Amino acid sequence: MGYYLFIGALAIAGALLATCLIYQALGMARDRRRFPPPGRLVDIHNGDGGRLHLHGMGDAGPTVILDAGIGASSLSWSLVQPLVARFARVYAYDRAGFGWSEPPQFEDGLRIASRMAEELRKLLRAAEVPGPYILVGHSFGGYVARVYAERWPVEVAGLVMVDSPSAAEWAHPSSERRRQHMGGAMFSRIGGTLARFGVVRWCLDRFSRGSRGLPVTVTRAFGAGALDLVTRMVGQVMKYPPGLRAVAQAHWSRPAPFFTLGDHLEHLPESAREVAACSPLGDLPFVVMTQSNPTPERAAQQDAMACQSTRGRHIIAREGGHWLLLDQPALVVEAIEWVVQETQAEAVRR
Repeated sequence: MGYYLFIGALAIAGALLATCLIYQALGMARDRRRFPPPGRLVDIHNGDGGRLHLHGMGDAGPTVILDAGIGASSLSWSLVQPLVARFARVYAYDRAGFGWSEPPQFEDGLRIASRMAEELRKLLRAAEVPGPYILVGHSFGGYVARVYAERWPVEVAGLVMVDSPSAAEWAHPSSERRRQHMGGAMFSRIGGTLARFGVVRWCLDRFSRGSRGLPVTVTRAFGAGALDLVTRMVGQVMKYPPGLRAVAQAHWSRPAPFFTLGDHLEHLPESAREVAACSPLGDLPFVVMTQSNPTPERAAQQDAMACQSTRGRHIIAREGGHWLLLDQPALVVEAIEWVVQETQAEAVRR
């Protein structure tokens, strides 16, 4: 009798697993039809996979490159990019594993700022995007932009860092802080596993419909960390304009962003140390932006960052949190426009 119960339990588990996999596969296929990439997928690996998504706007002016925050995609620039396109050619892209870009290749190495700066350069060259570039990075994207400017300074005409953490915050984290972000990396990978079996998709769908009880119960069954992760994903999705929330939800229903985010978090101190080792920026037009009401320590760190250039500016927002590009898009556009004007004035002087 026990044998038959065991076999029956296995059969039920197998059927449930198959149902979950089919649900996820059908959902991903539907998402691809509903939300095709607004830009183009560019091969940076000579046909070996790992295409990156690049979305351009604007017909004239200098070239502006928008790099999203950790775990975010080109969608986060949806309010800023059309405004910048009025005075520049502006490109938003997705780092490997996020948005519409394909997951990173195993041989690409550690997901650290220098590696992603190299991939950005390959992307811009493969897509024949003319330089020099004004690089704009939000949060972790600022790390990538800063390392790019360090390695290829002749290709960079200006730099904007939108509420990027100072390198000192992460280069040598305390044991407690290291434990926290390594925990974040672990739960991101748990999220990727849950996404493979459609659990994240189902929970996000129920959350978006206003139902919380059952999805909270299901997610909590995988641990408090899993519930926290899905809750934060819902919060990030809700930051987007209403017309883009379904697209963001579709992106976070896939496993790739979770696994890629885990790799970003695991190697965040290495990325911060690369930024800390960067040399001064000379007279490069440079804007550091900080969310409203920073602590005195945070404000001082951002002031010091802006002083890396003789033409550095530090702008503290009167309103808005870490997602200034969604909370205060006009302020971000104003900062980019100032850098554009500085580069154009310098070109006239020459």
